[in-house]
Amino acid sequence: MTGPAYGELRAVTPLASVLLEHNPSPMTLEGTNTWVLRAPGEESCVVIDPGDDDPEHLERVAAAGPVAIVLLTHRHHDHAAGARRFAELTGAPVRALDPSLVLGSEALGDGDVVAAAGVELRVISTPGHTSDSLSFLLSGPDTAASVLTGDTILGRGTTVIAHPDGSLGPYLDSLHRLADLAPDTAVLPGHGPELADAAKAAAHYLAHREQRLDQVRAALAALGPTATARQVVEVVYVDVDRTLWGAAELSVRAQLDYLRA
Repeated sequence: MTGPAYGELRAVTPLASVLLEHNPSPMTLEGTNTWVLRAPGEESCVVIDPGDDDPEHLERVAAAGPVAIVLLTHRHHDHAAGARRFAELTGAPVRALDPSLVLGSEALGDGDVVAAAGVELRVISTPGHTSDSLSFLLSGPDTAASVLTGDTILGRGTTVIAHPDGSLGPYLDSLHRLADLAPDTAVLPGHGPELADAAKAAAHYLAHREQRLDQVRAALAALGPTATARQVVEVVYVDVDRTLWGAAELSVRAQLDYLRA
C-alpha cells in the first residue's frame, strides 16, 4: 500500500490537479488539498486554498504557475494561513468571502463567476462548517462539471460544525444546495480523496446529520434537557476516537443550539 503523494502534483480531472500538503492530523486527514486549475493548453492557473504557511509547500504550488488568481474556501489556517506568503511569491491576488483575507482584489459573493486560465468558477455560498465557507462549481470547455467544497464535504468521513462560527441550520441548507447539483458532478474536497457525485455525497451527509440529531435528542431525553455538550458527546460519540471528542463537542454545541432554537 502506497502512502500519500506529498509534493507531487496529481492530475484528477482534465481541469484540476491537486498538491497534497504535508500537514496530516485527525482534523486534516492526510493533509490539505491545494487545487491547481487550468484548461488544457493554458499556461496560467487558478489556485484554490494554498494551505498552511509552509514555505516548501507554497513554493511547490507556485512552481505550477504562473498563478492568475488565488481563491479561498474559508478562513481556517490549514486552508488560508499561507495565502499572504503565496501572494508575495506569485504576485497573484487573493479572493475570499471574508474581506480580511482578500489581497489585491475584492471579496467574493454568492453567484459570482471567476474566469481565468480557461476555466470558469461559480461561487456557491455554503456556510455551516464556518460562516464564510464557499464552494466553487468548476466548468470548462467540453468537460464534466466538478465542485470544490473545502471542508463542507470531505473526501472521507464527515466535517465538524466549528461552533460558534459554524452553525447547523446554515450547514443543512448548504448540503441541500450541493444535493441539487447535476448528477455526476465530482467533488474536489479540501481533505481526502475526490468523490464521484456531489449530490450523492451531500445526501449521505444530510442522512448522517439527521441520524446524529436523533442521537442527540435521545441523549437529552436520558440526561435531561440541560445536559452539557460534553455530556452528550460522552453518550453519542462513545464509539469515536477520543482525540476527536474536542471537535465532536463543537458539532454537538451546534446541534444543541439548533434543537433548542
